[in-house]
Formats: sequence, C-alpha cells, structure tokens
Amino acid sequence: MSTTLRAFSAVALVLTVIGGMSALTAPVAAAESHQVNPFLGATQYVNPLWKAEVEAEAVAQQSANPSLAAQMRVVENQPTGVWMDSMGAIAGPSGGMGLAAHLDAALTQKTSAPEVVNIVIYDLPGRDCNALASNGEIPATAAGLTKYQTSYIDPIVAILSNTKYSSLRISAVIEPDSLPNIVTNSGVAACQTAGPFYEQGIEYALNKLHAINNVYTFLDSSHAGWLGWPNNSSGAATEFAKVANATTAKFASIDGFITDTANSTPLVEPFITGTTTVNGTQAISGTFYQYNPDLDEATFTADMYTHLVAAGFPSGIGMIVDTSRNGWGGSARPTAASTSTVVDSWVNATKVDRRPHRGAWCNASGAGLGNFPQATPSGYSASHLFAFIWVKPPGESDGSSTLIVNNQGKGFDRMCDPTYAPPGAGWNGALTGALAGAPLAGQWFSAQFVQLVTNAFPKVGGNGATPTPTALPTPTSSASRTPTPSATATVRPSVTPVPSATATVRPSVTPVPSATATPRPSTSATPVPSGTGSGTAKCAATYAISSSWGNGFNANVTVNNTGTVATKTWKVTWTWGGNQAITNSWNAAVTSSGTAVTATNAAFNGVIAGGGNTSFGFGAAFSGTNTNPTLVCSAT
Repeated sequence: MSTTLRAFSAVALVLTVIGGMSALTAPVAAAESHQVNPFLGATQYVNPLWKAEVEAEAVAQQSANPSLAAQMRVVENQPTGVWMDSMGAIAGPSGGMGLAAHLDAALTQKTSAPEVVNIVIYDLPGRDCNALASNGEIPATAAGLTKYQTSYIDPIVAILSNTKYSSLRISAVIEPDSLPNIVTNSGVAACQTAGPFYEQGIEYALNKLHAINNVYTFLDSSHAGWLGWPNNSSGAATEFAKVANATTAKFASIDGFITDTANSTPLVEPFITGTTTVNGTQAISGTFYQYNPDLDEATFTADMYTHLVAAGFPSGIGMIVDTSRNGWGGSARPTAASTSTVVDSWVNATKVDRRPHRGAWCNASGAGLGNFPQATPSGYSASHLFAFIWVKPPGESDGSSTLIVNNQGKGFDRMCDPTYAPPGAGWNGALTGALAGAPLAGQWFSAQFVQLVTNAFPKVGGNGATPTPTALPTPTSSASRTPTPSATATVRPSVTPVPSATATVRPSVTPVPSATATPRPSTSATPVPSGTGSGTAKCAATYAISSSWGNGFNANVTVNNTGTVATKTWKVTWTWGGNQAITNSWNAAVTSSGTAVTATNAAFNGVIAGGGNTSFGFGAAFSGTNTNPTLVCSAT
C-alpha cells in the first residue's frame, strides 16, 4: 500500500470512529470515591488515532501475512497513553484531538464499568536537563516556571475539573525522567539550574491534580537500568519524599509510581538474579549490568517499593509498569542459561534483553510488545503492582535514524543512528542497536511495529495475558548482598525528540556511568596487576580506568583470590604517583591520607571463594598526568 493511500485509510478510519462516537450517548454515572487502585475493575481508553494507525498497518500486511495482520487487529484494541508533551497538545492540532476531545471519546467508550484514561504530564521548565539535545519548550527560569503553571498545568486542570468527566478515572503519569535527573545528574550544570524548577513545578502539578477527586497521580521513577543500584533507588525515594512533603496533602498527593516509561527493560530476566555466579564470579559484575543488582522491572519495583515505604510513603502505595515494548520474545529469546564460564559471554547469551547496552533506548532492534495492559497482575507480590499499562504507543518512532531536515523542531540524536558507537562506559565499541530507516519522532514506523508484534512476549494470539513468571535459578553464590555503587556513579542523560502533533511520544533515554561530562575512552585502561598477599589467604588486584573526561575519571579494581582458601577479608593499598583525589567509591571502604589510599572490603564481599573474585570502583579527579598506581593486596 502506498504511503498516501495508507495515510488516507488511517484518517478515514479515525473520522469514521469519531463520527460514530457522536451518535452515542455516554452512560450516566455518579462520581465515585477516590480509589486506592484506579485500574482495578476498570477498562482503559483506546486512542482512536493510534488504533487507526494500527489498522492501516494491518491492511498493508493483509495480503503478504494475514496471520500477522490478525495479530495487529488484536493489538489495536489495547489502551495507550495520551501525551500532553507541549502546551499546544492541550487544545490539540488542527484536525486532531486535544485533551478534551480524548476525554469525550473516552466517555463514548465507557460501559457500565469504570473507565481509566492514561495521560502523561510532560512539559517542565528545562525539560531533559541532561539531554544531548533537549526539546523542552519552556526555559528553566522563574518566568518559565510561571508559564508552566499558568499556561500548561492550569489549562489541563481546568479541563479535568469539568464535572462532565467526573465519571472517568484519569491516571496522570507525572513528568518522566525529571526527579531521577536530580538524583543522579546533580553534577550537570543544566540539571543544577533546572532541578529546583522540577521540584516546584511537580509540587504545583500535584497540588492541582490531587484536588480533583477522579484524578490519580503516578510519579515517574525511571527504570532498573537507571536507578537500580541501591544507592540510586534509596536516593530517589528520599527525593520523592521531599517533593511529596512539600505538597499540601503530603504523601497522599501521590497515588503511586510508574517504571519503565517508554523504555524496554524486561519485566523478568528468567535465568539471572542479582546473586547468580558464573564460575565463581558474580554475573552482575559483567559489562552489561555493571554491578546493578536490579536486572529487571519485577526486581526494581520490589526494591523501589521497599525504599518508598522506608522514606515515609504509606504501605498501600502502588507501582505500575509500562510494558508496551519490553517483551523481548521471538526466535532470539534465550530458552535456558548459557553453559559458558566467561561472565560477559554467559550474560550476553543468557539475558532476554537483547540490547547491546542498558542505555540503548531508541527504536531498539529485537524488542517486542510486553504484557498487555492488565490490573493487579499476579506473581509479583513484592512489587505491589497496581497494573501493567502501555504508556508508549507501540509503532511510533523514537527518533530518526539519519538527519531529516524538518520544520517541527526535531533534532537528530545519534542514539537513533544504527551506525553510531557511543563512547560511554560499558559500550566497548558496540553500536546503538537502533533500527535503520526510522522516521522523525512520533511518526509511524512500520518496521518497528512489525518487529514489536512479531517479537511480542507473551505472543499475541494466545490469550494476550500476563505469563506466569518463570522460576528463577537457584543462585550458586553464598553472597547475601549485591554490590552497591554510589548514586554519582550513574548518570543518565535523557534525549527526547519532540513528538508529532497527532501522535505524542516520549522516548526513553540513555544511562552513561560518569559523573560529569560525556566520558571519552581512556588511553590507560589496561589492567595493572598487583602483588600477591602473604598468609593462608592470598589475593591480587588489577586496576583499570573504565572512563575518563577532562579532569576526572572512573576506575574499577578487581580483587582476585589467587589461592585455594576462601578469604574472610581483603585490603588493597596504593600510593598515587600524580595529583589524584578520590571523590566517591562503591563496594569498598576507601580512605586516603595524602597520596596513600586504602580500600577494605564491604560487609558483603569480604568472602571470596578460591579462584573467585569481586570488584570495587571509584571516581576521582586529577590534574597533570593521570598515572596508574601499583596495587598491593592482602587478605585473611
């Protein structure tokens, strides 16, 4: 089908659907009390614009692949989020649908059951403060904050407050990526400037939205690949509590939290846990996980829930997960753990997440639809899940794979370029894994949608429901805890193309483990072996710079048990040969006295089996020449 004919068919279907709506009479329902879980017992709003896009794709696939077309027609009836990503999106583009039009359409869809409409609040001053090319429309200034309040939040609140819509349950996802940027990107100048406006803007939005009885607020808490490290997730909970306590209703102003918004982190990694070992070495020490113990959203939501309650949120707080593209099914999905004894090889062959790096966010090659939207999915009791929902409309591009000149203000982000090799830590020369041939952000991307349906997990055409979680393997390690990097060791820039007027999308973003500017590869990353400690237990340590930039760098130290007797404790010492100073560390207690440095094991990694190893890391600043030190390791 030609592009012109396909577009005409989609528009015709939308006109037919919307025209049919006007002939219907919305059921009359009295306003209900505010629910704990708005998704329970409810249906969710299906966006007719997105449905028309999917139907047009199904028509285009019908002749060549009728089975695929049939699967698409199952998918087209799923609810997706409506993005208020600009002030113009509130009223809607000419010939399109604004917020009120979507709510009117939801009233016509509503049956005797409650109806949930998922909207995304997304236009903070200085939005995407750590982006390579932020597409926010409001500046991070005092005047910008006033504009956000009066020209963005207030008009949305005026529409949602209309008693006409009081029978709808309106689920509002609040400002993706904003507060997580405050947690991990405090060293970025733009985030230092924008941070206070993020907090004040969200406080204002929560106060206004919470006052509307049928509106439910869900604060974005990023995903496992960004805040999964314990220091990051606990730091995020503290930040969320700070913002909640600034509101009039305190913790009650937030109904829950959402994770994996517009991202593709798997719900469950079926064959790996945070304590799994490979030949005596922790699997999470590999390049892909970088000691992050939260491998998937099931683990991350459970950990985040625990931190939230510890920070003061009520135990009834709930989590929702965006499962629109985190299925990772298809023929490439592993069916068992690898037999390799090399950590990186084992991880790459065992994980269902097929991305080259957890920071790969744009039009991810190999991704599939995840669990269909569903309330209170079973099997995740520790996560306190309210629902799976589809915030990101599947099939809408995250950004163009090549530079496309346009008058929509949409820049070219090279994370969407399949030929680009990002320089950040852990990429090791890998390409982005983005699909080729992608159009501008928000435009329909046929190849992506075909892939998402083909690689859906669970497969479309069964019952479309949540699969029973696969039993995780019994860990082969006796470790009781997983290593804990500090929050400053994980920086996650958010790169967001501006969505089109009729298909608002906010793509996910890219974590880069460096504390300040974009790291460039170090020229001195060759490990430097240490001496061997004396006594019954023996150890050796190797030093490697993982990333460096300007006058700063990150380094990893691997501690190897070179004997046959398990260590109880270990210590690594060295003396700087240049002008270096450690700024932060993780997985070890690191102290300095002048140029002398001592690192001793943490409580959870002092025991190393014979032939095994553990690691710790640190960030540091330097001036002059950054020479590698000679390490001395001792153990008991």
